[in-house]
Amino acid sequence: MDDLFLKIIKGELSSEKIYEDKDTFAFLDINPSNHGHTLVVPKKHSENIYSIDEKALASMMKTVRKLAPAIKKALKADGIHIMMNNDPAAGQIVFHSHIHIVPRFEGDSFKHWKKRVSYKDGEIGKVGEKIRSEL
Repeated sequence: MDDLFLKIIKGELSSEKIYEDKDTFAFLDINPSNHGHTLVVPKKHSENIYSIDEKALASMMKTVRKLAPAIKKALKADGIHIMMNNDPAAGQIVFHSHIHIVPRFEGDSFKHWKKRVSYKDGEIGKVGEKIRSEL
């Protein structure tokens, strides 16, 4: 398995480490949306939200919760964007689970919610039922 993030965790590739504990590793993204853009990864490989175990996901979120206010304060950010891309259609390009912590600044070029869709009459209930049927 050629896992870029495991190589970073093992020190085989360099990174600007921000934080590490027994379950997670956090480092600055080398192609950041804004300065301070940090990736939080589990030390145990999983590809994405579909394959990560609950304990590893909970550990990642605990680390995100610890780092987000520190990043906001250190960079004097106006806000923090937390996201996880799953599958190529959602922007995932490294297939090791990871959560992005992106400092946001008023007027920065990072855009979200550009396109919206609407439900037709009765469609929202059908979509909800499709989702519930998979639970």
